[in-house]
Amino acid sequence: MKTIILLMLSIVLARSADKPTNIIFILADDLGITDIGAYARHFNKVAPEELFYETPHLDQLVADGIAFSQSYSNQLCTPTRAAILTGRIASRMGVTTATPNTKTYHNQRKEMPEGYNPHDTYFHSDPIPGKRPWRNGHSNTGLDPAIPTWPRILKTHDSAFLGKWHLGGHGVPELMPAAHGFEELAFFDAGGSPYFKWRGQWDSTKPHFPTMPGKIRAGKAGEPTGEDYLTDDEKVRAVRFLESRVGKEKPFLLYYAPFAVHTPFQAPEPDVKHFTAKKQSGHLGRSNTTYAAMLKHLDDSVGAIRAALVKTGLAENTVLIFTSDNGGVTHTEPAATTNLPFKGGKAMLYEGGVRVPTIVCQPSRFEGGKWSDAVIDCTDFLPTVADLTGNKAPDGIDGKSFLPLLKNPASPGPERTLIWHYPFNVIVKHPDHGEQLSPHSAIRVGAHKLIWDWHGKLELYDIPADPTEKHDLSAEKPELTAKLHDQLLRWLKVNVAPRYWPQRDESVTPEAAGKPFPFRDLR
Repeated sequence: MKTIILLMLSIVLARSADKPTNIIFILADDLGITDIGAYARHFNKVAPEELFYETPHLDQLVADGIAFSQSYSNQLCTPTRAAILTGRIASRMGVTTATPNTKTYHNQRKEMPEGYNPHDTYFHSDPIPGKRPWRNGHSNTGLDPAIPTWPRILKTHDSAFLGKWHLGGHGVPELMPAAHGFEELAFFDAGGSPYFKWRGQWDSTKPHFPTMPGKIRAGKAGEPTGEDYLTDDEKVRAVRFLESRVGKEKPFLLYYAPFAVHTPFQAPEPDVKHFTAKKQSGHLGRSNTTYAAMLKHLDDSVGAIRAALVKTGLAENTVLIFTSDNGGVTHTEPAATTNLPFKGGKAMLYEGGVRVPTIVCQPSRFEGGKWSDAVIDCTDFLPTVADLTGNKAPDGIDGKSFLPLLKNPASPGPERTLIWHYPFNVIVKHPDHGEQLSPHSAIRVGAHKLIWDWHGKLELYDIPADPTEKHDLSAEKPELTAKLHDQLLRWLKVNVAPRYWPQRDESVTPEAAGKPFPFRDLR
């Protein structure tokens, strides 16, 4: 019997090897790492019946695929999206934050300083009272199509985009998905979207500022699907796309970036009532019934896509990758979710802000039901997808293919150096002392992660030994702390233009820093 099973498996693998590989990449928005039941059980050791959220389809994806326990994003959506599409650390391109409809040199028709990008912001702030020693840096709001992104690299594939873009300089047509080589199924160039009555905003051509030159494209709503709820509409479009691929010789890439579970908190009332009645409310600190309903619809969309793959016969030769752009939101009122057992959430450089779920599934190619504890990063998706499809990743990227980990999930993987840079004061409160966040940068080298608050504090954690970041080692390991801080500074000086650094306000004295630790200029 064992011989027969091995023979059948070899036949399936040989058959799939003869066909080109399709890619479905699903990028959830603001989904916390333990929002998925299988991840909550893995990290929190809780029973399935205790969980408030319901994610049966994502749980099944974990059971059928390879789940990564140390997969990293950036602290906010736009930097992560830029890093995924280019394979480059986002701050190298000046993409340092997720901007609202912010003033840029382009949309204000302002003359740029020499060396600047027309889509650089020249002012970006949160409503934080008083002055701070560091003013906000700039951010690039648009992804330059001259930088190779997935459609240019996967020349063997037809590439389609669906969902949230937020890389288009706030509506600049020359920066939209089509400019990068995507077929635009339906999309919106913004940080968030209403979940009901969204179509007018998506099709809008009204400029955010009267000074904005040229045309504006907010997005493309596409032909109506008959669905009133956005996540369901996106689900139908994804399924229709898969159905349209039947019989096509050329393989495909579907880059699907649903807006769920980003604010605003909106969901169909029957689903909200379902979660309101659940006795598990409050478990792991979770009680936002609308968020739970939003997550359920996201989970249903994953189930519908997998069912469509089976129905169309595309499953055998399709790799499905699922991840999130940053940690779950903990600062809203009411809180969207928690990232327990990890510290912090979206906008923070603690694990709860940057450690995200990543699942890769192709049962005909990779043995499922496995966990990998190796460190991977959002810049790694591009070279991995290139490897999976037989294409070549471009030179000059920061990411590394994790295809070897898919073949051998038990491998520890290579030692990695990861960088984060967030040069902004932000209204989100620090989980330890309750002050609003100030500019932060961080580096992880191997096991150790250094977080640098630009107002003067250094924190050092051994992540494998202390993943919840409870034990700051900076006082116990001063030499390692100084070494990593120096390495981080050297990297920033070489790779990040000065305008994307926080700007020192010399009028603010150290005594006026307003922080629970002494101000030190550690540059």
